[in-house]
Amino acid sequence: MHYAIIAAGEGSRLVQEGVALPKPLVDLDGRPMIKRLIDIMLDNNAESIAIIVNEQMTQVRQYLESLKLDTEFRLVVKTTPSSMHSFWEVSRAFPESGKFVLTTVDTIFRADDFAAYVEAFENAPAGTDGYMGVTSFIDDEKPLYVDVEPGSMKISGFKDQPFEGMKYISGGIYGLTAPALDVLRTCIGTGISRMRNYQRALVESGLRLQAWPFPKIVDVDHAADIATAREFINQ
Repeated sequence: MHYAIIAAGEGSRLVQEGVALPKPLVDLDGRPMIKRLIDIMLDNNAESIAIIVNEQMTQVRQYLESLKLDTEFRLVVKTTPSSMHSFWEVSRAFPESGKFVLTTVDTIFRADDFAAYVEAFENAPAGTDGYMGVTSFIDDEKPLYVDVEPGSMKISGFKDQPFEGMKYISGGIYGLTAPALDVLRTCIGTGISRMRNYQRALVESGLRLQAWPFPKIVDVDHAADIATAREFINQ
């Protein structure tokens, strides 16, 4: 499996709330959160890992450059206007065929839940274009709601507002295949931005996406979220 991590945000809210370290280097379990994520990926058959950080994150870049990883590793240093554009930058590390998993550095989940997700994606039925991590635990300021077809977990849409029968929101974990990169290329070419709009474009393009539920996913956006994430992963 090929993996990518988007760590290109500024983390300005954490800075404003008194957190001195850049977000990717915040300690959650004795490791910086980005190292924890890398280790989880290495434990799940990582053929390669690509990471993007912005040009201002010199401390994060230096930390990543110091790592010795037992897999192919590509570090992209570039400031981008959105997470979708960050995805575009790291997508160049992906092979023309095969599967890959992308997530953001502040998406916090349990390692065993992620392992189950990767195994399911690796063994997905033929014709499946993606496995999108979702959760029914809503602790996001602006969640993206996921609509699935009745009686299945096939995704039929992504919505900004809650709706009747809604069960899941996007968890920020994207398992995709090569056709999704064609859609990404089109989005970049037509000026579409933001990951949520890209996800809508995947559905509109006819790609078959399955929702895979995680019991809980925590986003680290504020200083108080750090304690929540630490408690969650150490339970």
